[in-house]
Amino acid sequence: MSPAHSPSPLGPSGAPGPLPDPGPGATRPAGAANDAIDPLDGKLIRLLAEEPRIGVLECSRRLQVARGTVQARLDRLQTRGVIGGFGPEVDPAALGYPVTAFATLEISQGQGADVRAHLAAVPEVLELHTITGHGDMMVRIVARSNADLQRVIDRVVGFDGIVRSSTAIALENPVPYRILPLVDQAAAE
Repeated sequence: MSPAHSPSPLGPSGAPGPLPDPGPGATRPAGAANDAIDPLDGKLIRLLAEEPRIGVLECSRRLQVARGTVQARLDRLQTRGVIGGFGPEVDPAALGYPVTAFATLEISQGQGADVRAHLAAVPEVLELHTITGHGDMMVRIVARSNADLQRVIDRVVGFDGIVRSSTAIALENPVPYRILPLVDQAAAE
């Protein structure tokens, strides 16, 4: 699953225009949210998303700021949870799991922790969200085929704390998981 990114603000040479070096301790304008990012943070996140194997020194060269500024920004973004990791992006279909489905689960009162533990033990469960509306939890699951999906669903719902489920198979993913348009918007605010 490759993330779709909006067009890069980088010029034809791949280098952004010069930015003033606000330094790691720069303050935000009055009224700015504590968790907001600024344009330099946005450009740094975009650069890392587009080239995850790039080093801090090369980031500083491309962003035209000091290496210490890049490192301090990275440290701050990681500490605040804006950047959660630098792991490889893995495509379940390429691993042999081309079928994606979403299951809405209704659970017994007081069984949340046990259901979470059960679902965490199922390798084909890629995500779990607690939700409002019809159902209590939504899981994204993958399978090797439609027939294998039945096996996965049986394993998911084969737990006493789950009382009802509804599953929808994903046919297409025209807007894959993406974050850069949101980063660009947050950096511009």
